[in-house]
Amino acid sequence: MNSGDRQRILHIQNYCRDIAGFIQRFGKDYQLFIQDRAYFNAVSMCILQIGELANGLSVEFREETKEQMQWGLIRGMRNWLAHAYTEMDENVIWETQQTAYRGFYTFVRG
Repeated sequence: MNSGDRQRILHIQNYCRDIAGFIQRFGKDYQLFIQDRAYFNAVSMCILQIGELANGLSVEFREETKEQMQWGLIRGMRNWLAHAYTEMDENVIWETQQTAYRGFYTFVRG
């Protein structure tokens, strides 16, 4: 892993920690998530930033780790959040924060 990738992974770890902190602070209440725009927007921004950082990872790193991490899906989620915000599906973002980023955080800590 080159130094640029290392820095991006560290930033991704921080955003994953932020998501974990939001879950701890607000709980696992879906209704609260969709009603509290601060909670919803905070999680959405972290997911967007993680996708942006993933997009900046070197092709070599993404290729070496493609079996462990679906980089295309992560970048696709970022693009969806950035460009289709009027059509954001709260359930997709909820499921992403509840499941996908735990595995992702485990990977980037590795």
